[in-house]
Amino acid sequence: MAGEHVRIDNRLIHGQVTVAWTRRLGVRRLLVCNDDVAADDLQRMLLPQAARGLPTDVLSVADALAAPAGRDVMIIAQHPEDAFRLVEGGLRPEVVNVGNVAPRPGATFTMVTRSIAVTADEADAYRKLAAAGIPLVTQLMPQDKPTEFVPLLDRKGL
Repeated sequence: MAGEHVRIDNRLIHGQVTVAWTRRLGVRRLLVCNDDVAADDLQRMLLPQAARGLPTDVLSVADALAAPAGRDVMIIAQHPEDAFRLVEGGLRPEVVNVGNVAPRPGATFTMVTRSIAVTADEADAYRKLAAAGIPLVTQLMPQDKPTEFVPLLDRKGL
């Protein structure tokens, strides 16, 4: 599988995704990818409603790997571990965009940018993605210039 747009964003579906990114990328379908979210009936019901009419699937990592893919699909992984598991399973996105990642309650984290909190385990997952040959950038909005993500981890000692 190749060509999908992958964004790591623990807010999942919100205005930046449903308006700015889907228009810029020509996305016609959203695929939310996280095992816990996929097992939560309430989130499976509410997330497609937040997508403003865009067809949306809420799937586990395994089910996401089996889903039809293509350039008009945006995969939103809740955590970097989800994105790494997708890559381990054969997904080959051209780039992974690290979007907004709010601190997890109770977690020890470092703010890598104003909108991206990273724990030691998440830093490990980001580095595994990069080691697998997947370019990592952070780009909040389509008009922003993408910034390579691993050097940001390096600067923060993660």
